[in-house]
Amino acid sequence: MARVTFSLPAMSSHTSPAIELRGTSKAFRTPSGALHTAVRDLDLTVGHGEFVAVVGPTGCGKSTTLTLVSGLEEPTEGEVLVAGEPVRGIASNVGFVFQQDAVFPWRSVLSNVMAGPRFRGVPKPEAKERAREWLARVGLSSFEDRYPHQLSGGQRKRVALASTFVNDPEILLMDEPFSALDVQTRALMSDELLELWAGTGACVVFVTHDLEESIALADKVVVMTAGPATVKEVFEIDLPRPRKVESVRLEPRFVEIYREIWSSLGEEVRITRERGAVDA
Repeated sequence: MARVTFSLPAMSSHTSPAIELRGTSKAFRTPSGALHTAVRDLDLTVGHGEFVAVVGPTGCGKSTTLTLVSGLEEPTEGEVLVAGEPVRGIASNVGFVFQQDAVFPWRSVLSNVMAGPRFRGVPKPEAKERAREWLARVGLSSFEDRYPHQLSGGQRKRVALASTFVNDPEILLMDEPFSALDVQTRALMSDELLELWAGTGACVVFVTHDLEESIALADKVVVMTAGPATVKEVFEIDLPRPRKVESVRLEPRFVEIYREIWSSLGEEVRITRERGAVDA
C-alpha cells in the first residue's frame, strides 16, 4: 500500500525540542496473533543539534524508537513530536541511515547521491553539483562512476552518509550503521561521522549495541530497559569536542563514564539473558 508523505514545518525557530516522545508505546501483532509490546510509556527529548546515543539489550525496542520518530511506524499510544508537531508520515527533513547499506545497486555512486535531491525536485545540474561536493567530503570523488558492488564496505557506508547529508536533514536517525564493519574501519567511520555532522546543526539519534561507541560519539547516552523498552537513565557525556574516537577512549574520564553507564546497562542485559534462559 502506498504511503502518503507529509513535510513537517522547518525547525528554524527552535522554540520546541527537535524530538519528543511522550508516553509512547508501540505494540505489534505477531504471526501467531499474540500482541507484542516493543516500547512502553517511552519519554524522550532530543534538543536541536544534540547527538544522542541509545543503548539497551538486544531486542528491547531501540530500532522501533527510530521508526516511530521517522514516521515509518505510528505509536499505539502516546505522542511523537518533531519540532513540536505530531509526526504524520515520513518527513523530508529527516534522514535515516540503516544497518544495511540503503544504496541502489544499479546506480553509480554519483547517481546514488543525486537521487535524494532529484526526488525532492532539485534540478539535475544542481543535484549533481551538490552530490559531488559531498562525495569530495567523504573522500570518494574518484569513485563517482563506480557501482556499489565495486566498493568496500566502508566505501559503501560513505556513499550512504553522503546520500543522507546531501539532503540537509535536520534530524539524522542512525540504526547501528557501522556494526557490519571491521574494527579499524568502524573507528574511521565514527570520526568521519563526527566531522560531517559538525556545523550542520542537525540532531542525531544513534542506536548502537557498542557502549564504547556511544560514549565516544554522543552528548548524551540513553539507557533503555529490557523489553518492552522505556528510558531507564540518561547520562550526560562531558568529554570535550572535537573528539577522535580512538584517542578519547584512552582518557581516564572515558573509563569513568563507561563504568557508570555499564552499571545501569549491565543490569538490563542480565535481565534479558535470564528471560532467554527461562524461555529456552
